[in-house]
Amino acid sequence: MTNNQVSVLGLGAMGRALAAALVKGGVATTVWNRTAGRDGELVAAGAVGAGSVVEAVRGSGVVISVLLDHKSVHETLDPVVAELRGKQLINLTSTTPEESREFAVWAASHGIEFLDGGIMAIPPMIGTQASSILYSGARAVFDEHQGVLELLGAAEFLGEDAGVAALYDFSLLSAMYLMFAGFFHGAAMVGSAGVSAQEFARRAVPWVTAMAQGLPEYARVIDSGDYRAQVQHLEFQKAAFDAIVRASRDAGVATDLVAPVAELIDRQVRNGHGAMAFERTIEELR
Repeated sequence: MTNNQVSVLGLGAMGRALAAALVKGGVATTVWNRTAGRDGELVAAGAVGAGSVVEAVRGSGVVISVLLDHKSVHETLDPVVAELRGKQLINLTSTTPEESREFAVWAASHGIEFLDGGIMAIPPMIGTQASSILYSGARAVFDEHQGVLELLGAAEFLGEDAGVAALYDFSLLSAMYLMFAGFFHGAAMVGSAGVSAQEFARRAVPWVTAMAQGLPEYARVIDSGDYRAQVQHLEFQKAAFDAIVRASRDAGVATDLVAPVAELIDRQVRNGHGAMAFERTIEELR
């Protein structure tokens, strides 16, 4: 890949970061964006700016799409699909697992090798040791270009099902967003007593970090299917969480985030699982 032209389609914050990492790594890179004017710094650094998507795709053996969504990828690539035949498409646009699988079928029908990716990083992390990108789809594409993909972040291949990388991506993001949302809820609660969000963060970081160490044990229990409580059963958790809901209301904080968790616990208790462990909550989600 270092001797081939690579095209990056989409120069939002992530697209620019990815293209910059490729250019820095010595990869011949063409860049294109639907809205003109975003390629100035990249061109100054050595990238080639394309005036049209046809121009961007025509001279490259590898095309990396970093667009807004599933629809935008099709809107961009459908008109130039003939130019993509015989080439390799690496989709780093955030698409659902089923959308990624649809792309794989679409690509195969047009003679395009397809690799999907889930970026586990924010733009400033790209090209650093903190960046990780998960891939699934065409193993041959990953193997051929792994060295260059490592310029963007640690590259891991998860299998030939094109939707698996997106599944991991969105699953990890769900854990992240719910963690952030939980912090926002807590910050709103202590804020009712005049405590700043920064002060709350100082205490929340070590607490959440310590609690995260329990995830492997939660996972072991879930995989075993043995939800017999060893310490605190769901009846206990219900009492504790009901108190959190009451405290939130007393603080004048909306219960939009905590009420659904309370309902999950309540439903299990109502269904006779009160003596089981908190990990059994996953059965309410499946």
